[in-house]
Amino acid sequence: MDFKDLDPVLHSQLRLAIMSILMGIGEAEFTLLKEKTNATAGNLSVQINKLRDAEYITVIKQFKDHYPQTVCKLTATGKKAFENYVAAIQSYLGTVKK
Repeated sequence: MDFKDLDPVLHSQLRLAIMSILMGIGEAEFTLLKEKTNATAGNLSVQINKLRDAEYITVIKQFKDHYPQTVCKLTATGKKAFENYVAAIQSYLGTVKK
């Protein structure tokens, strides 16, 4: 059996959680991601930057009602990377004998 390498960018619990949320809804505000992942603001920011640097998401900083707002959007590259990651995990699980 030939095992595919797992994407190191996605092979992090918090980054995988962020990407899973974005796969479901396409884009999300920082506050929603923080709430859903139970991450600290600092750790979430670091992981979002890693996903942005990998071009898996885009980060839009704007103002809403005079308050700063950060929105993360899934990119086509990120969607493909996530699908490849899931396929790789499935190939690992497919080798398990019942």
